[in-house]
Amino acid sequence: MILVDELRQLGADKVHAVGGGVQFSGDRTVCYRVNLESRIASRVLWQVATAGYRNETDIYRVAYSVPWTDWFNAARTIRVDISATKSPLTSLNFVTLKIKDAVCDKIRQISQQRPSVDTRDPDIPIQGHLTDREFTLYLDTSGEPLFKRGQRIATGEAPLRENLAAGILCLAGWTPGIPLLDPMCGSGTILVEAACMALDIAPGLGRQFAFENFLNFDSRAWSELIQRRRARRKPSVALPIHGSDIDGTVLRAARANLAGAGLEQVVSLKQANVLEITAPAKEGIIVSNPPYGIRLGEQQALAQLYPKLGDVLKKQFAGWRAYFLSADLQLPKLIRLATSKRTPLFNGALDCRLFEYKMIEGGMRKNKAHPGNDGATA
Repeated sequence: MILVDELRQLGADKVHAVGGGVQFSGDRTVCYRVNLESRIASRVLWQVATAGYRNETDIYRVAYSVPWTDWFNAARTIRVDISATKSPLTSLNFVTLKIKDAVCDKIRQISQQRPSVDTRDPDIPIQGHLTDREFTLYLDTSGEPLFKRGQRIATGEAPLRENLAAGILCLAGWTPGIPLLDPMCGSGTILVEAACMALDIAPGLGRQFAFENFLNFDSRAWSELIQRRRARRKPSVALPIHGSDIDGTVLRAARANLAGAGLEQVVSLKQANVLEITAPAKEGIIVSNPPYGIRLGEQQALAQLYPKLGDVLKKQFAGWRAYFLSADLQLPKLIRLATSKRTPLFNGALDCRLFEYKMIEGGMRKNKAHPGNDGATA
């Protein structure tokens, strides 16, 4: 799992995949560094309590036992979010209320003051999760999800999340120096992530985090980490990262996003029809999130586009590998190319597949993909 490997590289200990994510251990500096540098994680949750439960009273008791005042006081606003997997309790709203009451009651019992709730932009986000038998509480150290890099200025109709774009680049085996092309780049998310990877720009440099509101926040260690990461940024020079789109409006959005991140000199952009492009290098990797039709007219248009796209890939991109993220599971049938791998992924709540195609130089052979070659969910 690519997130497991990334966390180990960032200094995390005891890293292993669990249902819905990856668990790891480490000190405050590791927490800071993962928030700042992880390109793939969605958020970093700090587990502060876990226990069995039978009813809402048990949940209140566990939440009340947590030493909340070690980490924040009544001057900070809070929000509680709850999720569940096979929980026997019927109302998650009531569970949320019981946790909120327990936190506020505990702080008021110690300080005679009660924190306020802010459902939009809390200082201290608190998360709880219920399984069929166990209840776990977390402090959300990230605040806003980590895919919000603080750089995107303009978005397309169906924006690709930044951490998913970075994950796809890793799954594709792309590394800086390998020619990269996104021929349907939209607002440029894949291009921005690739350029940031190439220049070693930490994805969290342009934003703030919830852990900065904790009482035990080490501002000196954080400042030193920020300075070291800024010093690692490589100079902005033109790299073999290419993007194009037929739509001039979304291409302007891509230019704005690259400029907002200071990357306009790094990536080559042009307006072009995907059916008329040629390879910018002898070998390389295509990574793209092509349109997938929701309405009938869109589906009909794509049914005409995809076979022509397959022809372009065969004729113009021999020696390349192509990776397309799509919620349209008919794409392989329509594009008329043999898929070498299908990796299940989610773009938000949208169930997608990352389809891999290898363009064999000298013509595309119709080799059948191995039947067990579906990748693991990331």
